[in-house]
Amino acid sequence: MDRTAHSADEQLVTAADIARLARVTRAAVSNWRRRHDDFPAPVAGTKSSPLFALSQVRAWLDRQNKGYEESGEVRLWHALRAEYPDSMARGICDIVEALRDDAERDSAALQIARELAKETSTTEVLTALVDRLRNSPQRGDTDTSSTSRLVRAITQVAGKDATSVFDPACGLGSLLLAVGAPDAQRTGQDIDPHAARLAQLRAELEYSTTAEVRVGDSLRADAWPDHRVELVVCDPPTSNADWGREELLLDTRWELGLPPRAEAELAWLQHAYAHTAPGGRAIVVMSTSAAYRRTGRRIRSEMVRRGLLTDVIALPAGLASAHSQPVHLWVLRRPTSESDAATEVRMVDMSDADLEGPLEPAEHQQATVPLIDLLDDLVDLTPAHHIVQPVPDHFAEYQAVCDELREVLDALAQTLPALAEGDRDLGGAQLRVGELIDNGLVEVAGDKLRSTSDQLDTDFLNGFLRSAANVRRSTSASGVFRTDARSARMPQMDVAEQRRYGEVFRTLDEFERQAKRAAELVSQTVRLAREGLTNGALVPTDPERE
Repeated sequence: MDRTAHSADEQLVTAADIARLARVTRAAVSNWRRRHDDFPAPVAGTKSSPLFALSQVRAWLDRQNKGYEESGEVRLWHALRAEYPDSMARGICDIVEALRDDAERDSAALQIARELAKETSTTEVLTALVDRLRNSPQRGDTDTSSTSRLVRAITQVAGKDATSVFDPACGLGSLLLAVGAPDAQRTGQDIDPHAARLAQLRAELEYSTTAEVRVGDSLRADAWPDHRVELVVCDPPTSNADWGREELLLDTRWELGLPPRAEAELAWLQHAYAHTAPGGRAIVVMSTSAAYRRTGRRIRSEMVRRGLLTDVIALPAGLASAHSQPVHLWVLRRPTSESDAATEVRMVDMSDADLEGPLEPAEHQQATVPLIDLLDDLVDLTPAHHIVQPVPDHFAEYQAVCDELREVLDALAQTLPALAEGDRDLGGAQLRVGELIDNGLVEVAGDKLRSTSDQLDTDFLNGFLRSAANVRRSTSASGVFRTDARSARMPQMDVAEQRRYGEVFRTLDEFERQAKRAAELVSQTVRLAREGLTNGALVPTDPERE
């Protein structure tokens, strides 16, 4: 048989993908290719960038006993990638709708999906696939998804009270479905028909609500021309240089002025504002440079002068899906009357905030700025330029951070668990977590497990859930990981032995927490020392005076 033969819909992987699958380095894969005559030959690509058939790679890894095993969720993802290489969003919709409607058609992906749905539910299959799609570097033709961190930040600003919500660039619907009241009227638009379809499907199955999402280019062909709502949220596409300015010169949405050709963001901002009802708000994600670019000064000035802008919030880097730069949130409110217009703008600088921590600004991170102070030649809306930072006491701060660092390092050394050498054999058959869940012995809480039986230790379960083998099962060829608790395997041990392991896993968790805190303190210590030494607040000690 020709080892290079493969079907047209075969999933292809690179050498880097194989390395991720097997949890080895790319150098190891290169060695396998040289040393093993039966290693699968490339079926496509080039000499410098060969592509291999995933099915052949799987079979070879199994024969070589490389410890490779995939969860059902990962197998479904790969099957979808093979059947829908150009649009995973369409594939997810087709599969989930077939599950929901109990369709008679069949495919490899649908067979796997039916197995998973029997173990969990159609909704859980949808949630798992959407999570993987949002985190995948290979989304096909769908690249319209706000990150979960950005959604959390916007939700904190927007609240959960709005009775009508609109998102003119809703993508997969993550932002549209996260804000507003549970029974809010939700509407949206997106240029990608598959993303729009998936957003509506998520509303129905994941959120038990409804959302009407229309397809089309929101700027060139507004599908909701007379639609006015209480809350508009928008994370505009970043690759939108040709937004249709020449076609929209006389458009009534430009209440603040015609956006320059290079200012697509200001076109999206005004489009969002055009859909606000009196008293309604628009919360729009903007680049940091939109706050000061000369080309947008006239529109910024008009927005401030009319009292439409109420807040500018600087967020940390790492929130956007398309780039790693910091972003701002601009909050506009449509006055109900002339006397209802804003007289000041709240500036918030959270650009140094912890991405995983609370997003509540401290007192020194915010300031209220009168409109007149913003209306200068630049109309610079960068929050950091309007917030007066307190003069730090470098010496006191440095001493405090050093003291805490010493305490944490002492505790860290004491927390490190003592472990003995094992025989690399845990022995006995392994239990599948899905069976424990089905029998009511274990509950899933997010990406963690909780024992409901006195025969199973919770810390033991969560420790083995993160084993290399279980992580490998839940990682796709492209490196996308999502905890798939049901497919995880646990060794069989009596409860006393489980508790011994559980205690060590608890200790490791505490050790990891303290290590992260130590790393934060090291960064603070170095920053304070360098700042103090270079501005005169700190000086080197004199050994003769100590």
